[in-house]
Amino acid sequence: MITSDTARLRAVTDLMAAVTRTDAGRHEYDGVVQDLSADGVRRGLAALGGPGGPAADDHDHDHDQRQLAAAEQAMRVRFGELELHRYDPAVHLDNLDVACYEREYAPAAERAVARRAHLMAWPDAVDAAIEVLDRVPAPLAEAGLGAARRLVGHLTALPALDADEVADRQAVEAAHTALHRLFTHLGRLARTGDPNPALGGAALARLASATEGCEVDLTALAARAETERDTWRARLTEACSRIDPNAPTAEVIRRIQADHPGPQGVLGLAAELVEETTAWTAERGLVPHLDGECLVGQTTPTQGYQVATMTGAAPYEPDGPSWFRVTLPGPDWTDDRRAQWLALYNRTGLANIALHEAAPGHFSHGRALRRATGDIRRTLQSPAFVEGWAHYCEQLAAEEGFRDGDPAFVVSVARDALLRITRLAGVIGVQTGAMTPADVRHRFTADVHLDGPAAEMAAYRLLRDPMTMSYTWGKLAILDLRDRARRRWGPEFDLGRFHAAMLALGAPPLGLLGSALDGG
Repeated sequence: MITSDTARLRAVTDLMAAVTRTDAGRHEYDGVVQDLSADGVRRGLAALGGPGGPAADDHDHDHDQRQLAAAEQAMRVRFGELELHRYDPAVHLDNLDVACYEREYAPAAERAVARRAHLMAWPDAVDAAIEVLDRVPAPLAEAGLGAARRLVGHLTALPALDADEVADRQAVEAAHTALHRLFTHLGRLARTGDPNPALGGAALARLASATEGCEVDLTALAARAETERDTWRARLTEACSRIDPNAPTAEVIRRIQADHPGPQGVLGLAAELVEETTAWTAERGLVPHLDGECLVGQTTPTQGYQVATMTGAAPYEPDGPSWFRVTLPGPDWTDDRRAQWLALYNRTGLANIALHEAAPGHFSHGRALRRATGDIRRTLQSPAFVEGWAHYCEQLAAEEGFRDGDPAFVVSVARDALLRITRLAGVIGVQTGAMTPADVRHRFTADVHLDGPAAEMAAYRLLRDPMTMSYTWGKLAILDLRDRARRRWGPEFDLGRFHAAMLALGAPPLGLLGSALDGG
C-alpha cells in the first residue's frame, strides 16, 4: 500500500538517489542517474511534501514524521535555496559513480545490467552537469578534476560482472567520451572560476542547520572547537610524556607513526584489529548488535582519497559481509609519499581506525540500522550522527580503558580527535573567510602532525564536502546527550542502554537525538 509517508519519502530519495542506493541499499535506484538538470531539480523540489500530522499518542510516529520533515527541508535548502548542483561538481560526480555495483548484493548478471544502464545514462547526465555547473569556484573545480580522474581510472579497471563484453565495452566507451567533456569543462572552470571557494557563513549555517534539523550557531560551535582543541592537545602532550618524559611531543609521535607494517601487511593487521575491537566491544556490552561478518580489503579507485571506509550490508539488502577498506600506496608513489601515507596505519593508529570503522563504530551501527523500525529510519541517515557516532566510539574506547589505557593508543585517539577538530574549525574558517586553504593545511601539520600528501588530502576533503565538519559536531552532540541521560536516568544509566536507545533511532539528525531519552 502506498501511503502519504511513502510518497513523501520517495520524493526525498529521488533527490538523493546515489546515497539512497548505496547507504540504504534501495536498489530500485539501480541503473538510475538522478536528473540534476535545472528542470529535473525543479521537478524534484515540486514533488516534496509538507509537514505531516503525527498521532498525538504515538511517540515513534512523531519522531519519524519530524525526521521526514527535516529531510524535506534539507532538500529544499540544498537544491532550492543554495543550489549546490550549480556550485559543487561532487554532486554530479557522485551521481555517476558505479562502484556500488561491485558489491555482491544481487546476482552478477543483474548488477551488470544495472551498471550498463547507469553508464549509458552518463552522456545525458554529463550534458546536464555542463549546463548547470555555472557557479563553481576554481578550487572546487580543481577538486572535481581529481574526482573525475579517479572515475577515469575506475572505468579503465572495471571488473567483469558477466560475459556480455560487447555491451560492457560500448557502455564504457560512451561513458569515457562523456567524462572527457566534463573533464574539459571542469578544467576551464579551474582556470577561470572564483578563487574563493567559500559558500559564506550564512549559507554554511543554513546548510548545516537544515541537514541536521536544528539551528546552528557557527560562532559558538567554532568557540567550542577551540576549547576541544586545547583539551585534546593537553591530552596528547600528557600521553606522550608518559611514553618518554624527556622527548618532545613531536618526536614521540614520529616514533609511534614509524611503527607500521609495509603495504602488504596493512590488510592483515587490520583484520587482526577487527577481531580485537569486536571482542572488546562484546565484552563490555557497548552495542546492541555485533552479529554479521566484517571483512577487510582495499578502497575502490573512486575512494582513493579516503584513509579508511566501511561499506556495510545496507538495511534493504540481503545480509552479507561488510567491508572495512583502507587505501594502500599506489605503484607510482614516491618513497617519501609512501612512507608518509603508511604512517597513518601505524599499529595504534590503525587500532583506533578499526574502532571507528568496525566495532563499536560504523560496522556495529550498520547492524543496528538493519533492525531499525520503519522505512524512514532505515533510509534517511544523518551525516553528523553517522560520523559522530564512530568518532565518539574512539573517545569511548579511551574512556573505557581499551588496551588498559596504553598511552600510545591514547596518543592516537588524541591525534584523531585533533584531526576532526581541525576539520570542524577549517570548514567554518574557510567558509566564513576566516581561514585560507593554506591556513588549514598548516593547522593539520601543526596540530595533527600530518605531513605532505596526508595534510593535502585532509585539506582537500574540506573543500570537497563542507559537512566534513560533522565528525566533531556529531560527537559533541552525543556527549551532550549522554550527560542528559545520566542526569535523567540516574542509577539506571548504563552505556549499553544509552547506546541502544540512540541506535534504535537509526541515524537521526542531531536535532532529534533527544528522542532517544524519551524512548529509552
